Amino acid sequence: MGPNNDRTNPPEIDEAEHKSDALIAHIEGINGVPAVIYGSTSADDEESLLNSNSRRQSRIKRNGNGHPTTIIADDDDLAPQTDLHGSSRLASNAFNNEMRRIKSVDGGVARQTSSVLSLCTVGSSQTVKTLKEIEEEYLAKTRTTFYEDAINFKEGTIPQSIVLATVIGIICGFVAYMYYQVLDYLLGIVWKVFPTNYIIDKWPEHLYILWVPLASFFLSACCGLSIYLLGEPGDLAYTIKCIHEKGYKATNHIIPMLASSMFTILSGASLGPEAPLVAICAATAGFISRHAFQQKNRNTIRKHTFMGMAGALSAFFGVPLGGSLFALEVASRFGIEYFEHLIEAIFAGEVCVVVFRSLAGLPLAAIWKNENTPTIAEADPSMILLGGGLGLFAAGLAYLWANFHWRLMDAFGCLGLLDDDNAYAVPRIMLGALGVVSIGMMVPQTMFWGEWEFPVLAALSPASDLPHLWPTSGLTGFEMDNCMNCLIVGFCKLVVISFTVAGGYRGGFIFPFFTAGAAFGRALCFMFPSISPVISTLCFAAGINVAITRTARK
Repeated sequence: MGPNNDRTNPPEIDEAEHKSDALIAHIEGINGVPAVIYGSTSADDEESLLNSNSRRQSRIKRNGNGHPTTIIADDDDLAPQTDLHGSSRLASNAFNNEMRRIKSVDGGVARQTSSVLSLCTVGSSQTVKTLKEIEEEYLAKTRTTFYEDAINFKEGTIPQSIVLATVIGIICGFVAYMYYQVLDYLLGIVWKVFPTNYIIDKWPEHLYILWVPLASFFLSACCGLSIYLLGEPGDLAYTIKCIHEKGYKATNHIIPMLASSMFTILSGASLGPEAPLVAICAATAGFISRHAFQQKNRNTIRKHTFMGMAGALSAFFGVPLGGSLFALEVASRFGIEYFEHLIEAIFAGEVCVVVFRSLAGLPLAAIWKNENTPTIAEADPSMILLGGGLGLFAAGLAYLWANFHWRLMDAFGCLGLLDDDNAYAVPRIMLGALGVVSIGMMVPQTMFWGEWEFPVLAALSPASDLPHLWPTSGLTGFEMDNCMNCLIVGFCKLVVISFTVAGGYRGGFIFPFFTAGAAFGRALCFMFPSISPVISTLCFAAGINVAITRTARK
């Protein structure tokens, strides 16, 4: 049936319509439901679609059962007075997007007919739109003003993103503040208050060191029990997997992550709060998007989840740009996969940093301050070459660590500790704690995650300046006072990180690798005194992290 009865259709169009009618009858005979046919029915039509001069026509006909059947066909010979909307490229994009929407939302089944652009959707509960309606809806979206978007508050618009970024930034800033407050309080209780009240002057001084294994093993066992009893808390890799597949992380992981990460950090293991905060804030942001604002589109929910991740890392690093970039880049499988959310993520990160730092009474400044840090005005091209060379050395260290770590994981696997249901969470963590505590008692600089230990190592300060550990002397009074001792700290820290991860502790390894980089950087300064300690330590710290996390822009 042609669009104009006064015009004789060419044979190829009659044949195409005959194929379409046959396909409709076949589908309806099997499924007993109206069928909607999209696309071309010949190779020539497919080729014409790829041509910038191709055109689309929408036609409505009724099948034998009286049900309306929408056919969007591609004909080079259109009837006179045919109403066309937009370019062929716009039409093709809108058509494909509509098909993806129907398949994902309605569970419709897409089937291929005689060409790659011939699709059939069967049994859809939604009213399928004609090409004209799709184009008009697309053009209506592009013609709306900021004011109209703000009034309508449509899903995914800029005004809605501003509101969501503000709400998520404020809430995540408060969550990060509460996490740190509780963590600092408990660290003080375990490693300062308790030793002061119950150990100092009550135990023989040579037995003070026993507090390290007692506290660490007990808290490690609590970490394993929390995972066994509360369920899998997930980790950064699991959070990224959820973002790719669903666009959000379920909130039932928040409590297990809170408990396991707190016990991990309190025990002195080499994982920090960055990954737990990312997971918690990602789940919180996804909950706000789906429940408080009733969002349904997966890509929109994913954008809001990234806002939570960006806020958590921005609060942790103290810089919204770097934190937001890392949140997007760590989830990208191809390097630039989610950077369309960059502006909203940075804005949410800025809000989160302001809230977090305001509540904590901290200035908007670098978390580490050093009077010897060179400014841009003092830099010269030779520093770039030096940084590249140091980056290669750092990449080599990361390669050595990765090989050691996978061998250690294989050893844990041979012992049957790497089960999926966490039935052996406690013995697994206790074995990891054995490596952490044994090295920590000999080299106290390797204990804890390193956020506040980094300045101590970078400045070659005495072990007595370590902020959390007690006692700080260890078994031998080890100090970073020469090149060899710096190398020992660096390699031991890498081994401790591996035991912590293999043991099933929960946390992030960004600052632990920073700390190892600081030790290697100071060792290099002993070999080449002319190298700036700031450049050396930061280049090694950044290089190892970039190689392990594969986030070059961090």
